[in-house]
Amino acid sequence: MEETGLPKNVVRTVVNALPTVVAKGIREGESISMKGFGSFVPWQQSERLARNPKTGEEVMITPRVSVKFKAGSDLLKELNE
Repeated sequence: MEETGLPKNVVRTVVNALPTVVAKGIREGESISMKGFGSFVPWQQSERLARNPKTGEEVMITPRVSVKFKAGSDLLKELNE
């Protein structure tokens, strides 16, 4: 690829592995940062009471790990040019 100087198949392999690598790090409680692109940060959602919008029934949402993404300055710059 022109932007990387690497063959397309190598870039494709790396990009396809990215979700697995990020998920593994998040499960282990790590923040994953990619300079200029952004950071994936684990976030523990607590157990909470919610309401089913169709029935109005109260339901308990179980605790779970989620992820927050903060865009990096280079990515934001590219998006806003």
